[in-house]
Amino acid sequence: MRTNVVLDDELVSKAFILAPVIKTKKDLIDVALREFVAVRQTKKIQDIRGMDLFDEEYDYKSLRAGK
Repeated sequence: MRTNVVLDDELVSKAFILAPVIKTKKDLIDVALREFVAVRQTKKIQDIRGMDLFDEEYDYKSLRAGK
């Protein structure tokens, strides 16, 4: 998708310092978006942790024993 954006020059410079292998703004934005999505997806998974996802009557031991 092609689009025009106005970027904060100071922020872009800092990003290039943190990722010296990235040479273009296009690649920098691509990496930033991929990392953003990965972090958000991980956060959703972490939100699920600790929730009761299984029925309290679920008995995995009896299923393993073939009962």
